[in-house]
Amino acid sequence: MKTWVHSETGSPEVLRQIDVPVPRPGKGEVLVRNRAIGLNPVDWKFIAWGHPAWDWPHTPGVDGAGEVAGLGEGVTHLAEGARVAYHNDLTRPGSFAEYTVIPARAAIPLPATLPFPAAAAIPCPGLTAWQAVEKVNLWPGAEVMVTGASGAVGGAILQLARRRGWVIHAVGSAGQAARLRGLGAATVTDYRQDGWRDAFGQNPLDAVFDMVSGAHATTLAPLLGANGHLVCIQDRQEAAPLPAFTTTISLHEVGLNAMHAHARDRQWGRLVAAGQAMAADIVSGVFDVQLIEVAGFDDLPAALARLKQGPNPGNRVVML
Repeated sequence: MKTWVHSETGSPEVLRQIDVPVPRPGKGEVLVRNRAIGLNPVDWKFIAWGHPAWDWPHTPGVDGAGEVAGLGEGVTHLAEGARVAYHNDLTRPGSFAEYTVIPARAAIPLPATLPFPAAAAIPCPGLTAWQAVEKVNLWPGAEVMVTGASGAVGGAILQLARRRGWVIHAVGSAGQAARLRGLGAATVTDYRQDGWRDAFGQNPLDAVFDMVSGAHATTLAPLLGANGHLVCIQDRQEAAPLPAFTTTISLHEVGLNAMHAHARDRQWGRLVAAGQAMAADIVSGVFDVQLIEVAGFDDLPAALARLKQGPNPGNRVVML
């Protein structure tokens, strides 16, 4: 099979395409013939950083969609030919290949009518957004802020939050305002505008979903009201951002890949069910998967470089 690998850390340009034997699934695993590959910021970041668990050369990539081409020992809930999407453990050989071995419990069943490029855009952005909104227990009419709302995860959060009846204040690019309102934002604030936080000082929020950094999230903590929630999707809070026994906010970190090392099977069952529901909603037209580019397999490094360069008002995928 053809696969993209790198033997050193660096930019997406270090990737090279080689031929290797098709891997075989082990116990509790399945082999997926990839039809589309989802590109995510975590891909170019770990190509730059590396990981101590990798064998070199390493095939990166966490998201993909295709057909089950082989079953490992003990896998009975899937059949060969089944259409699936997946989020793979970034410590394993990844999705930037014609075939990928994944844990069977990570396979998300797909509707027959869902195109593979749309399916490949579900796992990392869609399930990260689902995890984020699941962190907080809020009521219809609750007021929340979503920073980095112009990106793929932000757009997914807007849609999931809208279904819960929350009033959403999106912070993003001014040029994306109409799109963000279409996805569910009640207001859109340009993050480049000086003093944009001041508008929220008289209206305490019930939750903030931050996709910038832990330091950035710290500056938003004072905007939360009593018992509010600060949800970090990039980075985390290493120290309490506010004095104890003031607004008594809750701190949350979101890390989809941590599921592979720490989640139980029943937690994976809930995650896969959420992905399956999202796939059905894309087919029925009630969820926008936000595809902005479908590139070819041979163009993968360049497409990943475009993702790194940005802007990315949605998802970029590669079609095999």
